[in-house]
Amino acid sequence: MIAPVGNLRLGVNIDHVATVRNARGGETPDPLRAAQIAQAAGADGITAHLREDRRHISDADIEGLMDVLTVPLNFEMAATDEMQAIALRHQPHAVCIVPEKREERTTEGGLEVAREENGLAHFIAPLRDAGCRVSIFIAADIRQIEAAHRIGAQVIELHSGAYCDAHHEGRFDDRDRELTALREMATFAHGLGLEVHVGHGLTYETVTPVAAFPEVVELNIGHFLIGEAIFLGLEPAIREMRRLMDDARTPLL
Repeated sequence: MIAPVGNLRLGVNIDHVATVRNARGGETPDPLRAAQIAQAAGADGITAHLREDRRHISDADIEGLMDVLTVPLNFEMAATDEMQAIALRHQPHAVCIVPEKREERTTEGGLEVAREENGLAHFIAPLRDAGCRVSIFIAADIRQIEAAHRIGAQVIELHSGAYCDAHHEGRFDDRDRELTALREMATFAHGLGLEVHVGHGLTYETVTPVAAFPEVVELNIGHFLIGEAIFLGLEPAIREMRRLMDDARTPLL
């Protein structure tokens, strides 16, 4: 049995606190307050996606997060000159390059790295030189993982949306195939020396199998936790996710 590569970290995405704020305007609910509660509840990092259309997180939110956080900020961004300049100005702990389409509700799939390999290699080089850990958000696909490795990314984040969707829609054969792909690609990427994260769509029901993968060192979870906070409160929602993640790793320790 493979030993875990380290403690399993929880990154809490606060985008949809900003979505609720922006639905009405004004200053509440405050994403910075959510980030501070998440820290206190056991989050190891905070993720925020500054989209080109600013539909949730704003530039001011990023500035505020850089000022108040005591845990690392994972700055999700599209591969554009504007976002690169913002990242270079703030120099967050990590940047995660994601695909972005204005018509989508949320990030629908992984980045096409293999097709854009040369351009992405040049795009991420200044970010690495500035000291940011560069992560690429990709599907559990060997071609994309190999390309992410070749361009110099230090981290990949595997898109778990297909696995989670299949589970919640009751397509359990598809779910199991997607889970197998995530497990195999996590092992493959780890073998290349990449740090492996997983994110998108994870819930209390779907997190345990993924958290048990010994090669995975971080899970990034947002929408579900913000939704669950309506019923439980943000801190209890995060603490329950933290408990499930820790319990999934306990047999491997």
